[in-house]
Amino acid sequence: MKYVVIVGDGMADDPRPELGGVTPLEYANTPNLDLLAVRGELGRVVTVPDGFPPGSDVANLSVMGYDPARHYTGRSPFEAVSMGVTLSDTDVAIRCNLVTLSEEVEYARKRMVDYSAGEISTAEARELVSFLAEHLGNEHFRFYGGISYRHLLVWQNGTDQYELTPPHDISDRVVGDYLPAGPQAEELLALMEESGRLLRDHPVNVKRIAEGHNPANSAWFWGQGRRPSLPSFKEKYGVDGAVISAVDLIKGIGLCAGLRVIEVEGATGTITTNFRGKAQAALDALSGGEDFVLVHVEAPDEASHQGDLETKIRAIEEIDAKVLGEVLRGMKAFPQYRVMVLPDHPTPLSLRTHTADPVPFVVYRSDDDVSRPGRMFTERMAAASPLYFQLGYRLMDYFFSKP
Repeated sequence: MKYVVIVGDGMADDPRPELGGVTPLEYANTPNLDLLAVRGELGRVVTVPDGFPPGSDVANLSVMGYDPARHYTGRSPFEAVSMGVTLSDTDVAIRCNLVTLSEEVEYARKRMVDYSAGEISTAEARELVSFLAEHLGNEHFRFYGGISYRHLLVWQNGTDQYELTPPHDISDRVVGDYLPAGPQAEELLALMEESGRLLRDHPVNVKRIAEGHNPANSAWFWGQGRRPSLPSFKEKYGVDGAVISAVDLIKGIGLCAGLRVIEVEGATGTITTNFRGKAQAALDALSGGEDFVLVHVEAPDEASHQGDLETKIRAIEEIDAKVLGEVLRGMKAFPQYRVMVLPDHPTPLSLRTHTADPVPFVVYRSDDDVSRPGRMFTERMAAASPLYFQLGYRLMDYFFSKP
């Protein structure tokens, strides 16, 4: 038996008036998703338990079969694992975004113009993070370069009890009400303010402005946590497997679960990603002996955070055609297989951030010859199904155990 899970990050949404009252998922042309809805089991799942922030970290832990109430320690520690950063028991990992803030002199009066600094290139970003490490790093604070705007700060012997706000939650808002708060938070705020002074006139940003791009003119900290520990995926489900993603969070969860991380050339985390390459890498892994592969695609979520309806629809259609379509064609080479597709959480365009609402899922088994005409893979049709998981981590148990 071979198993594939495809996660369309943030695909779920609310009805849109400009689409005639349907969601992007309903509006998009998705013949492969709709085929699975006809041939498979359609339902809903709650991936973010009550009391947890509606982030990709919590949601994807649930998707992969891990109870966040037992295993969630914060987002950034998983990213640190993916980046090869070893955390001690006294280290706190903190996500360090490079962001674009407006030009007001007082930091608290600035506005969050762009949480991704124009999706800055990795090469440019790493030059800036190295510059911050040189000027702000010390025996307590260590900076590590990641991918595009996503980077890492490790605070040795720091606390993790302060309140930090994800920058994608406050697009276009004045940042004063969302600055670090709580014990020792003033140290992080001082770093953020100093980063703004250091980065403002850096040659990378001068060049970006001249070329019409948003500058990465501040660091922004969020997603703190301590070193995680997960039981292995093989211990839970008895299979070897792999994860495919462009983002460190998913890679880190996979590594902590004992799964292999497969790198795909051209995987970006945006609409420019190598959709077809991810599908082919999954099929190659299954042919090479893996029993399970999770393919994560970030593009719909990024489009939602940018408030870009057209790109979100396109991302959903690309997942359907170039990821799911290719996977379904390739899986015919195996005598038995199962495929599950779902978003990790909704990312409504109206909010430009995540919510904890239930998401639709579909489970297809190759030996299921039942047809359910008229169904499509949409939020509305999934809500009409009696199949519902209040505890999201139990969906993976169902996926593996269903006869």
